Amino acid sequence: MQWASLLLLAGLCSLSQAQYDEDPHWWFHYLRSQQSTYYDPYEPYPYEPYEPYPYGVEEGPAYAYGSPPPPEPRDCPQECDCPPNFPTAMYCDNRNLKYLPFVPSRMKYVYFQNNQISSMQEGVFDNATGLLWIALHGNQITSDKVGRRVFSKLRHLERLYLDHNNLTRMPGPLPRSLRELHLDHNQISRVPNNALEGLENLTALYLQHNEIQEVGSAMRGLRSLILLDLSYNHLRKVPDGLPIALEQLYLEHNNVYSVPDSYFRGSPKLLYVRLSHNSLTNNGLASNTFNSSSLLELDLSYNQLQKIPPVNTNLENLYLQGNRINEFSISSFCTVVDVMNFSKLQVLRLDGNEIKRSAMPVDAPLCLRLASLIE
Repeated sequence: MQWASLLLLAGLCSLSQAQYDEDPHWWFHYLRSQQSTYYDPYEPYPYEPYEPYPYGVEEGPAYAYGSPPPPEPRDCPQECDCPPNFPTAMYCDNRNLKYLPFVPSRMKYVYFQNNQISSMQEGVFDNATGLLWIALHGNQITSDKVGRRVFSKLRHLERLYLDHNNLTRMPGPLPRSLRELHLDHNQISRVPNNALEGLENLTALYLQHNEIQEVGSAMRGLRSLILLDLSYNHLRKVPDGLPIALEQLYLEHNNVYSVPDSYFRGSPKLLYVRLSHNSLTNNGLASNTFNSSSLLELDLSYNQLQKIPPVNTNLENLYLQGNRINEFSISSFCTVVDVMNFSKLQVLRLDGNEIKRSAMPVDAPLCLRLASLIE
C-alpha cells in the first residue's frame, strides 16, 4: 500500500514538472491569476469607486505619492451667496452692505442692489473681467465716489444697473460692450455730448426721473439704440438728433414746447412716441412734424394744443386728451377722402378738450373707418 502511494505522488510531480517544462512562463501566468488579491498600496482600492479630490485638483504624481495639496481659499465673500447650481453668479443684495466686496474671477453676474453702498472704488471689478451683469440699483452711490476707470477692464459687460442712487453726473467712460444702461431715478442734470461716446452696441437707455435740462447731440452715435426714456426730467427741447434704429421714445413730463419739422424722419423704425405733459403749442409744431409713416402710437395728451396736428395715415393710436382743442379738422387725418384713401387710426382720445361732438365732420366716418374708439 505504501509503495502504491509513493508511485502515485511521483506521477503527479512528473506531470506538473512536464507542464512547467512545456510552458516556461508558468510563473508569469500564476502571478496574473493572483491579481484579484493583489493591489498597489499607492493606487485606489480596486473594489471601491474612486472619488475625485474634493477641492477640484486633478490627480497627479504629487497626490499619488505624497500629501494632498492644501485646499484653495474660499472664493465667495462671506457677506454673499454663490449657489453651486449657478457658479457664475454672486448674490449680495439686501444685506445692508456699505462697501463692495471682492468679486471672484469666475463671476459673470453680481447683484449688489438694495444696500447702503456709497462708492465704487478703482479696481473693485478688475479681478472679474468677464462680468456680464452688474446690479447696483437701490444704493447711495454718489458721483464723486465713483472711480473714473472703475469699468475700464470690463470688456464684456452688457447690463449695468445704477438706477435709484445719488448720481449727479453721467458715469464714464463706459464699456463699449454695454447693451442696457439704467441710470433712472438719480439727480443727473445734463448729458454731455461725449458721455455716451463709443456705445454703438447700446440698445436701451433709461434716464427717466432725473433733473436733466439738456441732452444736446449725445444720442446721435448710438447706432443700435432701440429704446430711449427721458421722461420726468426738465428738458425744454428734444435731443438734437435721434438714433437711426430707435423704436421707442419717451419724453413725457418735461417742459418741451416745440418739435422741429420732420424731426422723426431720421428714425425710420420709430413706432412709439410719448410727449404727454409738456408745453407743446401749435406754434411750436411744423406741418410735417408727426407725418412719419413708421409711427403707430403718438401721445400728445396734456399739452396746450388748440388744433389737431397732422399725422400720417399709418398711425393707429392718437392721444390728445387734456388739451385746448376746439375744432375737428378731417385734413389732420386724411388729405384725400375716398374709398381707397383712409386713415388706419383705431383709437382717438379727445376728451378733456373744448371740442363738441357736433363739430365732427360728416365725412369723418369715411376717413376714420377703422376707428373702434373715438372719445
